Amino acid sequence: MNAAVSTLIGRNALALIFVMSGAGKLAAYAATQQYMTSVGVSGALLPLVILAELGGGLAVMAGLLTRTAATGLAVFSIAAGTLFHADFADQNQMIHFLKNIAIAGGLLLLAANGPGALSLDALLARRRAGRGRVGALAGAAR
Repeated sequence: MNAAVSTLIGRNALALIFVMSGAGKLAAYAATQQYMTSVGVSGALLPLVILAELGGGLAVMAGLLTRTAATGLAVFSIAAGTLFHADFADQNQMIHFLKNIAIAGGLLLLAANGPGALSLDALLARRRAGRGRVGALAGAAR
């Protein structure tokens, strides 16, 4: 499989958990707020959580502002793991914590290596580069 397709699939696989989780929080808004409050996190933060998960996840899927979105979601994953899954005496919670760390690792790789050729970031970069060449050619023709 070529690198562009692998990166596209990897981006979407990483982002899917955030999009689904954000949508789930929207569907169960009150219950999610109660859960957040039960672990000592203000339920008033839920709109920001949903925005981070849905917005960041969709941005990574599309390959738009990918490095920024991936870095933000990596930090979010570590924070969520620390806040909600830090009971290491419970093996299930430890697995969830390590899942968050693994996701953060994948997101940091994405942030470091970029979204690949099949992304909106790449398309926008090609368009900017094309405009630069057109402008240079127009200037040379004068």
